Amino acid sequence: MEIKVHGTLKGEVTPPPSKSQAHRLLICAALAVEPCSIVCNGVNDDIMATMRCLNALGARITFSSGVFDVLPIELVKGGTLDCGESGSTLRFLMSVAAVLGADATFTGAGKLPQRPMGALTDVLAAHGMAFERHTSDELPVTCSGTLQGGKFTLPGNISSQYLTGLLFALPLADVDSEIEVTGGLTSASYIDMTIDALRTAGISVERRNNIFTIKGNQQYRMPERVVVEGDWSSAAFWVVAGVIGKQPVTVCGMNNESLQGDSAIVDHLRSMGAFITVEDDRVAAVPSHLFGAELDCMDTPDLVPVLSVAAAVAQGTTTFINVGRLRFKESDRLAAMKSVLASFGITSSVGEDTFTVYGGDPVALTPVESFGDHRIAMAAAVAAQKCESTVTITNAQSVAKSYPAFFEDYNSLGGKANVL
Repeated sequence: MEIKVHGTLKGEVTPPPSKSQAHRLLICAALAVEPCSIVCNGVNDDIMATMRCLNALGARITFSSGVFDVLPIELVKGGTLDCGESGSTLRFLMSVAAVLGADATFTGAGKLPQRPMGALTDVLAAHGMAFERHTSDELPVTCSGTLQGGKFTLPGNISSQYLTGLLFALPLADVDSEIEVTGGLTSASYIDMTIDALRTAGISVERRNNIFTIKGNQQYRMPERVVVEGDWSSAAFWVVAGVIGKQPVTVCGMNNESLQGDSAIVDHLRSMGAFITVEDDRVAAVPSHLFGAELDCMDTPDLVPVLSVAAAVAQGTTTFINVGRLRFKESDRLAAMKSVLASFGITSSVGEDTFTVYGGDPVALTPVESFGDHRIAMAAAVAAQKCESTVTITNAQSVAKSYPAFFEDYNSLGGKANVL
């Protein structure tokens, strides 16, 4: 799908619920001993992939009128678990399926079959699991056996999702477990979210620096009803839109004390000179004169595409550090953003673990290729308001992965997004 976008954004918008929190609460509820309802006022492809795979494992989850009703897994099933393009679904549920003893074949779409999994499957194989790959890619892969607790060593510099999956699984193991994370822990805020979800479900995890201790034979016990908070990674697009545009944009319905790492969008932009006010559940971003800065995105990789747009209009040079992992997202996001910025006449350069943007005045030179990546497509749409002429974005349907109503909200803010 191609879409043409232009116009100035202004007004108020409420982003969808947190995809990261929804994944975690759904898994906790499916592993619990009693039913639970999860209020989630909006879903996307990734969340539905997690629901689909949990149902394949034996849960009975339905979604209607903004609420997930979850009947937990009683009789473990298995078969094919279609993860779509969701790395979270795959990496979380592989460990869960393993501890449940489910014979399961994991499949995926888009770039997911090529995204790295070896560090996780190697650890699981050392603790009772067997894997059969059916092609040269990581997926499809069939796992069998039952995950055994004990001592685990896991690299932390590839993906925090590996650790999250084990943290969900090991409370159900027959023995106590210890996980030592080596090489530093990337996206640490996502582990904070995982431990918070586990705490909501009555699960105890002890942490000493990068060593996690998990008692076995625990039971998941969820409250009868929980609510998924607003998504900061989605809100970030509108906050940047307000800062670089001609009119203020206010994002509503946010938890300003959230554990979501992407709430750092406010601090990142303030370090570039942005004027942003935070009050109650509202974040107001007003047009600001931005300056280049050095931004450490070790814990906030998903913010890099939209922050690159802010950097494109900033005075001077902005360098993003600790961003090498972005090569292994839904696209190679460093190469993708370099291409996007070039489409707007902005120069950038990619290093081994850095991305540098040289600020300027964006203009619509050529159609923007989103590389089928939801965050690239949304970043390009935000950048388009700096252009006098209309911007064409290819493969814009990818926004359904995290924010299906993105272009509807874009139009509600006064933009013009028209499907070709």
